[in-house]
Amino acid sequence: MTDNKGNKESVESLFARILEPSKGGKRRMVNVTVAGREITLAHVIGVSEASVYKNLGLDIGANAGMDFTGMSIGTIHMTPPESTIIAADIAVKNGDVIIGFLDRFSGTLILTGPRIEVKTAVEEIVKYFREGLNYKTCPVTER
Repeated sequence: MTDNKGNKESVESLFARILEPSKGGKRRMVNVTVAGREITLAHVIGVSEASVYKNLGLDIGANAGMDFTGMSIGTIHMTPPESTIIAADIAVKNGDVIIGFLDRFSGTLILTGPRIEVKTAVEEIVKYFREGLNYKTCPVTER
C-alpha cells in the first residue's frame, strides 16, 4: 500500500493505524483466501481396513451393498469445487473406477477401484487440470 506521499506501508501497519484497539487493547487480524483454480490434494490409498470404507460412507446411495474389500481409494480436493464434476467424468473415462463420493460444494472427490485403475484416474485428472485448464496442481502421492 502507498500513502498519499508515496511511502509504502504494510497492510498490518495500515490496519493498526486505522482501526481502534478492541477491549483489552488487542487487535485481531483475519486472513482470508480466495479460492483459485487448483488441486491441493491428490492421493491414492492402497487397500485399507473395511472400517475406512464404512466410515467414509462409501457403501450408501448408488453403492449400497457393494463390497469394497480389496479396493483402493483415491481422494482429490480442488477449487473451484464445481471442478469435481469434470474430474469425475475424467476418472470414469480413464480408469475402471467407481465414484465413491463427489461433493461439488466442497470440492472433494473420492474414487474406489483396483489400485492401478485409481492411480491412473487420479493422474489423468491432475494432468488434464494442469495442462488443459492451467490449474495449479500438487503431485499425486500414494501410500
